[in-house]
Amino acid sequence: MAQQQVHPTLGVRLHNICCIGAGYVGGPTCATIALRCPHVKVTIVDLNEARIAAWNSDDLPIYEPGLDEVVKQCRGKNLFFSTDVTGAIQEADIIFASVNTPTKVLGVGAGRAADLRFIESVGRTIAECANRAKIIIEKSTVPVKTAEALQRVVTANAKNTGGHRFWILSNPEFLAEGTAMKDLANPDRVLIGGPTTKEGVEAAGVLANIYANWVPRDRILTTNLWSSELSKLVANAMLAQRVSSMNAISQLCEKTGADVQEVSRAIGADSRIGPKFLGASVGFGGSCFQKDILNLVYICESEGLHEVAKYWQMVVDMNEHQKRTFTSNIISTLFNTVTRKKIAVLGFAFKKDTGDVRETPAINVCNMLLQDGAIVNVYDPKVKKEDALTEFKYHNMTVDESRFVFHKSAAEAVDGAHALVILTEWDEFKMLPYHEFYATMMKPAFVFDGRSILNHALLEEIGFEVHAIGKGRGPDGKLRVFKKEPQEVVSAINTALA
Repeated sequence: MAQQQVHPTLGVRLHNICCIGAGYVGGPTCATIALRCPHVKVTIVDLNEARIAAWNSDDLPIYEPGLDEVVKQCRGKNLFFSTDVTGAIQEADIIFASVNTPTKVLGVGAGRAADLRFIESVGRTIAECANRAKIIIEKSTVPVKTAEALQRVVTANAKNTGGHRFWILSNPEFLAEGTAMKDLANPDRVLIGGPTTKEGVEAAGVLANIYANWVPRDRILTTNLWSSELSKLVANAMLAQRVSSMNAISQLCEKTGADVQEVSRAIGADSRIGPKFLGASVGFGGSCFQKDILNLVYICESEGLHEVAKYWQMVVDMNEHQKRTFTSNIISTLFNTVTRKKIAVLGFAFKKDTGDVRETPAINVCNMLLQDGAIVNVYDPKVKKEDALTEFKYHNMTVDESRFVFHKSAAEAVDGAHALVILTEWDEFKMLPYHEFYATMMKPAFVFDGRSILNHALLEEIGFEVHAIGKGRGPDGKLRVFKKEPQEVVSAINTALA
């Protein structure tokens, strides 16, 4: 490790970082810092002993493509995982706060406002353990002016523990699960918000210099604290708004015979709009979109901006409507009941290339099917049944485990099923032997493609009745899709059968 350098004005050492919180944000972010800054010691701490043990093993607690290789390359050299929170805080001068900020479930603002008890606890812990000045960086997604509250917490507690100085910065993450390591290696931008005082600007400069080891300076943006905090919420709200907008249009497409993928392609070609986040689906999920929009709704209402709050609330409402509509279509198509019918669900994670089930649409879809009496059989390459059950419990949904079954392969889940439902866009689902699945399923055999990733024309040639998001049906009951030439269909089926 290089000799410690000390900032000439702030008096903080520049080569020792601590991250409090070993989750989806803290783990990948600080592993990347360790990789790109071999002269910096990075220690990730968490009170969850099982999670830290997993980080120190060959079976990491989260799945993210590329993460395993980075951790193995740095762990034990300049990247460490520990439950010694106090020791890590005292040793480091630069501290990332990357703890969970869930939506409140009780009290004022329940269902919309962020629950800041964990970030508040971090502030108190840092102040109590501090042995000198520290730069504290909000990495968690937080509502506007949380930095101001955090400053008050650490300052008030520091008076009783030595009166050390603290500088609070906001450094929101803009990571997409499944591509987080790529996003960290080559970010569109790094946003750093800090106090506008001379020392606040210098503290922001310390963090900017860390990122500058691999991020071009013109991509490192600096703002005041409140602009940084609000930018994170607005970014996610704008992306979610695009998804909900296309999901609304997908329902119109189904009624008129238009194809939502063709509509998305046409409007995405407009340079003013662009193609990203225009894919219609069963709905968005993940830990950020819904939480951040509801947080924005709460802030707007708190400031008396009720019409603005209603506007953003509709983004969430449309997302819920899409999940209900999709599931209702499954039930009505299966002759208005799924009681005691086996439904094969392929994919439970909220998106591909992650095992994260937080706010996954699969929760709502499976719950509605279970409530109607279905026997739900799930296959997901990265999700464990216990993680799914934990998410059900978080949403106060009771699950009859005898009718909620996880399998180790798609073939097991589909065998004898009345319908096959795609809820996650895993690439492997595009290559499955659907001709074999058709042979084992009850007839008529239904496919409900909630991600529009399958070859619908080929599935219909096999014999499936196919229902897909945003695609209308013709008088013959089949999807209105641009089919391949007959010889191409035959060739594709023969290839699959071979």
